[in-house]
Amino acid sequence: MAKQEADWIDCYSVLGANPGDSLQELKQKYQKLVLLYHPDKQSQDAAAVEAHQHLQKFIQVDQAWKILSNEETRREYDLQLRARELKQSWPVDAQISLEDMDWDSDTESYTYGCRCGGEFVIGKEELEEAEAIVCCDTCSLSIEIRRTT
Repeated sequence: MAKQEADWIDCYSVLGANPGDSLQELKQKYQKLVLLYHPDKQSQDAAAVEAHQHLQKFIQVDQAWKILSNEETRREYDLQLRARELKQSWPVDAQISLEDMDWDSDTESYTYGCRCGGEFVIGKEELEEAEAIVCCDTCSLSIEIRRTT
């Protein structure tokens, strides 16, 4: 898992693009960057370090384009990007023990009532980590669920 984190590149940032950009907009940004960083377009008297940096940037641009130019791989990438965003740190409004939550055998999930009237819901497969952050299904509050071992 740590290797995947180290290998992760933000394809949209590499291309100077946004997730809402059309394929044509992505292509234009890609073509502009390829011309800028292509090894054949570099000055012969450029420093070796600079040439290496441009080559690395060219490779990143090419990788980003390969992912975002294909509808299927772009959709998969967007899902991974969304999952990464959801794993970011959230402000936690309360810490709840798993034992304080209600088990729903029909949905195979744990629920906990929010003060707004909504619910915090987490499936048992999501509980593999020792701690989990769950957002309310109605408001912006979040709780940290701790499993006691």
